[in-house]
Amino acid sequence: MSTLQENTLPAKQKATRATVHRRLHPTVIVYLALVALLVVGSVLVGLRGEVLLDQNGILNILTRATALGLVAIGQTMVILTGSLDLSVAYLVGLTSLIAAETMAGQDSMVLPGVLLALAVAAGVGLVNGLIITVLKAHAFIATLGVALILRGYLENNYTGPAGDVPRGFQHLGYDRIGPVPIAALLMLAVAALCWWYLTRTRPGYHMYAVGGDIEVARLSGVRTRRTIITAHVLCSVAAGFAGIYLASRLGSGAPYVGTDAGYDLESIAAVVLGGTLLAGGRGGIAGTIGGVLILATLDTTFDALEVDPFFKDVVRGVVLVTAVALYARRMVANRAHGRLS
Repeated sequence: MSTLQENTLPAKQKATRATVHRRLHPTVIVYLALVALLVVGSVLVGLRGEVLLDQNGILNILTRATALGLVAIGQTMVILTGSLDLSVAYLVGLTSLIAAETMAGQDSMVLPGVLLALAVAAGVGLVNGLIITVLKAHAFIATLGVALILRGYLENNYTGPAGDVPRGFQHLGYDRIGPVPIAALLMLAVAALCWWYLTRTRPGYHMYAVGGDIEVARLSGVRTRRTIITAHVLCSVAAGFAGIYLASRLGSGAPYVGTDAGYDLESIAAVVLGGTLLAGGRGGIAGTIGGVLILATLDTTFDALEVDPFFKDVVRGVVLVTAVALYARRMVANRAHGRLS
């Protein structure tokens, strides 16, 4: 439609189009896509005489989503500031080992093990933030460098699982309410807390401001260094929680539990699927959880269909590229709509 035709539309029709346009928020789109995926997956699995969304299917989806969800929640925060973190996968493995080795099978050491793992995670996040803000290194290079340091430490000191998680602590990884794991509920609680932080507190607003335009944010009085460092610390702590959760499921620490699952790139993919811009400044936790559930549903569906692993990666790649293309096209349409209004 030409600009002249657009300008001659009745006011009521233009208002209706604007309303529809606003309703198609990226978060709404990702959950509509999730519902469509569940329907299609249920039909395909049903053709094999099985059920996707029975108790076991829901349990599998939520279990897969828990650890990735925790990492992706933290990744959302750094991406909103225009940064990212490639060290989270190795950090998940490291914190699982710290927690398990500190606990050493003793119930009395559960709290010290958890606190020490989170403290180390926060320290890694602090290092990432300082390298980026003080040394002015690009986030990709800075966090990749830290990831390689963590990898070197793990390869030099561990050849396999280590430590021992007390049986009582394993309830975190396995207990559930009906088909819903308790750990998944805790992950959603962390998501709700981070959503509140981002949308209801001044430091949260600052993360959006820094991601939108760091120079404008600085001139507006935002302490940009502090904001970026805080985002990286919170991201690493979230990865630490994921490592602790995985230790509770495995019964010990595992050096490569994070890298084997690809939580570094998977978490970024979940954030992008959820509608958060890689450039920063736009997006949020709600969309990220939707992206995590899409990836977890894809994996569960593929396992039920016994799909070849190579084809799994192809489909996941197509889904990610399609989502990014749709969001990019939508942004262009938004800008065009703003000019024509």
